[in-house]
Amino acid sequence: MNADGIAFQPDHQIVASSEGLDWSSLYASRQIEQPYHGKFSTHNSHFLALHLSGPVTLERELDGGIARAKVRPGGMFLMPAGYDFGVRLDARLETLRLYVPDSVLRTAAAELCKGDPDAIEILPRLGDHDPLIERLGQTCCRMLAEGLGDYFADGVARWIAAQLVTAHSSGIRRPDPKVNGLTSSQLKKIAGFIEERLEEPLNIEDIAASVGLNPIHFARQFKRSTGKPPYQFVIEKRVERARELLAADMPIAQVAAAAGFSHQEHLTRVFGRQTGMTPGAYRRSLLH
Repeated sequence: MNADGIAFQPDHQIVASSEGLDWSSLYASRQIEQPYHGKFSTHNSHFLALHLSGPVTLERELDGGIARAKVRPGGMFLMPAGYDFGVRLDARLETLRLYVPDSVLRTAAAELCKGDPDAIEILPRLGDHDPLIERLGQTCCRMLAEGLGDYFADGVARWIAAQLVTAHSSGIRRPDPKVNGLTSSQLKKIAGFIEERLEEPLNIEDIAASVGLNPIHFARQFKRSTGKPPYQFVIEKRVERARELLAADMPIAQVAAAAGFSHQEHLTRVFGRQTGMTPGAYRRSLLH
């Protein structure tokens, strides 16, 4: 998924982005912005910018009106899909810019809100603070730094969409279903599903469908049962598979592919974080 317009101002310095990571449910760009004034359109994605530095004064032009706010670190700028708008920034700023496709948001609205999901409107925000959005933004920053793939981005995109429709829209929320956790048979089925497809791209929608649940409800039930989000479970399974394969004489690049990592460097980063050593060092330790 690609971004447009506001994410690519000529004087901005891109620190990290999801370009080349094959994220399909979210585009993310962490960047250093220089002062600018421009007109933009959100087209088919909802645009969310989290301020990572500041405070700065930001001016927004929307529907013929101008609003100004002093935005502190953690504050957000939210613009729904389909809007034309203007922005004036008069000071240097570090931001995380996120583009969430409208299709992802409508799926969340159908799961979480009453009535027609297509009739729900996302509300523009200027400088508001949302602790959950901030935490999800921090997660995105770590994902960009580590080069994590689409499975992880898909899960974060769905959580962002869920928060937007429940806290920043005109929608009326449905009563939350009870979160009692998954049954032992459901957990066994999920583990088998993941094991069978570990070397393939995985997304939370497919895993949830394996036990007949929608993605958001599934993620809550899974965390209630295991104490961890689904993406963390998948990471652990992939590292476990890599350990097994490293005990054989398979090249490390092939180990990465067979365990579901996007490339050898991705395996090295995740394996090191989980075990405290590189795959090569782990393999050497088995010889002693």
